[in-house]
Amino acid sequence: MIGNIVAGIQSLAPAVPNAPTIGTATATGSTTATVTFTPSATGPSATNFFITSTPAGGSGSSATSPISVTGLTASTSYTFTVTASNAIGNSVPSASSNSITTPLSIEYLLIGGGAGGGGTNSDYAYAGGGGAGGFLTNNLTITLATNYTLTVGAGGSRGVSGNNTILNSINAYAGGTGGCFNGSAYVSAPSGTWGSGGGGGQASTSLGASGTSGQGNSGGNGYSLIAYPSSGGGGGAGSAGSNGIQNYGGAGGTGLTSSITGSSVYYSGGGGGGVEGTSNFGAGGSSIGGRGRSTAGASTAGAANTGSGGGGGNDTGPSSAGGSGFIVLKYPNTLTATFSGGVTQSTSTSGAYKISQITAAGVSDTVSWA
Repeated sequence: MIGNIVAGIQSLAPAVPNAPTIGTATATGSTTATVTFTPSATGPSATNFFITSTPAGGSGSSATSPISVTGLTASTSYTFTVTASNAIGNSVPSASSNSITTPLSIEYLLIGGGAGGGGTNSDYAYAGGGGAGGFLTNNLTITLATNYTLTVGAGGSRGVSGNNTILNSINAYAGGTGGCFNGSAYVSAPSGTWGSGGGGGQASTSLGASGTSGQGNSGGNGYSLIAYPSSGGGGGAGSAGSNGIQNYGGAGGTGLTSSITGSSVYYSGGGGGGVEGTSNFGAGGSSIGGRGRSTAGASTAGAANTGSGGGGGNDTGPSSAGGSGFIVLKYPNTLTATFSGGVTQSTSTSGAYKISQITAAGVSDTVSWA
């Protein structure tokens, strides 16, 4: 009788939960994964579930499925178990999950070549600002000992659009040049697949061109009255170029910042529009796009290796060139990058990563990792 009473009391005592049922492990990045599970339908309730990885290093916990795992190592195979816990203690671990292999990925920043302001030497009058090159940043899964093509897009001279910057098959599009008076008529900024479009020339019929969503923005439109007509600013990665208004050239669109190099830096600002007869030039976007021409002075070029547009000209002087493109690659410091002979680059180490900044690379240049 007493034994039965003791057994009954013991059966009512708090206890640890039963082990959960393992689900599916999925790699979600080079250092991350998710693991699904099902809590036990019997026994005491669990309040939390945590991961154990094999090999060690991964960690994660959650009150519900799935569990997000961090702290993994790239290009490594893992299995996982899930353990349930409550205020009394931990369950035994679940069975092991399926095996996953984390990918090896790098972070990149691609900046397309900025466009020159509109017009050439013979038809430079009343020109819009150049559009900025496209701004792209993301991760790329790589395979060791494999060549990946690299091209840094050159900036366009006055009246000329920029050039695409390319990593393998990923394109940061060039900026488009601005509109102008071509000697017989005002023309709009040319349409195309641009990172950002150029600004319109000094006429209400001279329109800015469109940019590519996710890379840049449209150029502003031109403005026309007999007194003090003005051009539109080229589009930037952060915003569209401003329309020209009487007495004021349109400002270039703002750029965007990236901290991939370890410092916050602006890229892809639009070129400012030119204005006739006043000092109110169109400012370059984010102080890296070229300013438009006015009585205050000549137009200026987009900053080198920022993909920024050049400033537009007016009736007394020409537009300026766009800034060249740029590539930044950030990868684990356990890897070594090998560049082909035509690449101009510098590589530094920051914590667990190496950072390669590439200022020149032609269509046949490559990079590989080992």
